[in-house]
Amino acid sequence: MAKPKTFFVCNECGAESPQWFGKCPACGTYNSLEEQISIQSSVDVPSRGGVSSWQSTQTNGKSHAKPAKARASLTFDQITDRQIARWESGYEELDRVLGGGIVPGSMVLIGGDPGIGKSTLLLQVSNQLAQKYRILYVTGEESGQQVKLRASRLGVSKPLSVVNEEDVTVVVETILPIDPDSIGADLYVLPETDLEEILREIDSLKPNVAVIDSIQTVFFPALTSAPGSVAQVRECTAALMKVAKHEDVTMLIVGHVTKEGAIAGPKVLEHLVDTVLYFEGDRFASHRLLRTVKNRFGATHEIGIFEMVAEGLREVANPSELFLGNRDDPAPGTAIVVACEGTRPIVVELQALVSPTSYPSPRRAGTGVDYNRLVQILAVLEKRVGIPMSKLDSYVASAGGLNVEEPAVDLGIAIAIVASFRDRIVDPGTVLIGEVGLGGQVRSVSQMELRLKEAAKLGFKRAIVPKGTKFPDLNIEILPVSKVIDAIIAAIPHQELTADDLEPDEDE
Repeated sequence: MAKPKTFFVCNECGAESPQWFGKCPACGTYNSLEEQISIQSSVDVPSRGGVSSWQSTQTNGKSHAKPAKARASLTFDQITDRQIARWESGYEELDRVLGGGIVPGSMVLIGGDPGIGKSTLLLQVSNQLAQKYRILYVTGEESGQQVKLRASRLGVSKPLSVVNEEDVTVVVETILPIDPDSIGADLYVLPETDLEEILREIDSLKPNVAVIDSIQTVFFPALTSAPGSVAQVRECTAALMKVAKHEDVTMLIVGHVTKEGAIAGPKVLEHLVDTVLYFEGDRFASHRLLRTVKNRFGATHEIGIFEMVAEGLREVANPSELFLGNRDDPAPGTAIVVACEGTRPIVVELQALVSPTSYPSPRRAGTGVDYNRLVQILAVLEKRVGIPMSKLDSYVASAGGLNVEEPAVDLGIAIAIVASFRDRIVDPGTVLIGEVGLGGQVRSVSQMELRLKEAAKLGFKRAIVPKGTKFPDLNIEILPVSKVIDAIIAAIPHQELTADDLEPDEDE
């Protein structure tokens, strides 16, 4: 019997190497190579002989010319048109991110940090879909009792009966008003990690939707590598994708992430699936953002916003109220901007703090804003406006921790920094929209009509926008500006900035 051959596979990029190295030759990651045994097939591959025989018949010089004829390929006219009706998940925020709903037979990958709410979201979505379709929830990380305990807290299953050992009384845990006839109508739970058992259950139950929580815990017994390795994740995902496409079963897959925040496993995992969603948010905040990175059935710039409450995840219908501070008690150094995430405008409050530095090099820190753009705006304020930012520490943050990194918030950052520098209050009824150029000019941005409509809906009276842009007729005053200094004068009412105002105070 021949000795089995071994090779080494990188856990990060999936590159193969005939020998072990301390650092992967492909991606440069240290200690990521794992030994695997190559499986030698005892059956010859017939395609080799078939290809060679076909080539010999074509190159012998005596082949007869035959008319061109397709064997299996089709033209677009020969492909039948079929209207695919999307399924409503029961959550408009998720449907928005998916492009209008769940596509039957698609494969959706959801990744995110531990404890962010991936399993909670899929369990709630499974309960909503189970009212119309048959759902199989495969859990590889929890037992059936653990899933039911979490489901009862979310109102997905019937309340649990907890027996008190002291007086043997039954205490019924009731979190939500529950209708036993409508909850979990066609929802099945399978605590299993063996891929073959999962495929047998799918073939027997024939569900419309199968949830895999998570793909890193599923393993294929024929492979010698551990669950979660590159080979296991690749083969298990390929097998599930084949079932999804052939049997028209929608797959919702949970994926772990690495320390850097990327989906764990080989990059081919994201290539195989139809849609890649990232569930993100600050662990100290209640809101969660669902972003799409890849979507074969819709746009890739939409976001869905949820809020984590005691009963699970709840949709946020108006996210602007979540990221908007208290307008009744404005503070110096705050400005209101309108950021766009896809086709959704969100009004966000930006906060800035400027103070004299006690170090040779001033500190710059940004939370929720792009650091490079912050440094660029500080340089523009010093060069074009005359504020000595090289002698001041600068801190900028967005309310609620929302990441607003688009250029349209540049003007709001600049105004907030100037207001903090002079300890003045920006008019709370004013929103600022515009990109700041290196020459101190205010440039136009996209989707201006959507931004202004959102600001008018929330009751803002004025909008400082770039000059030369066409504006819709809305119930809001438009103040077009061309320079940053003009925006500063317009944003801080009844206060004229002169050259003396831009100089630091003597006590500073």
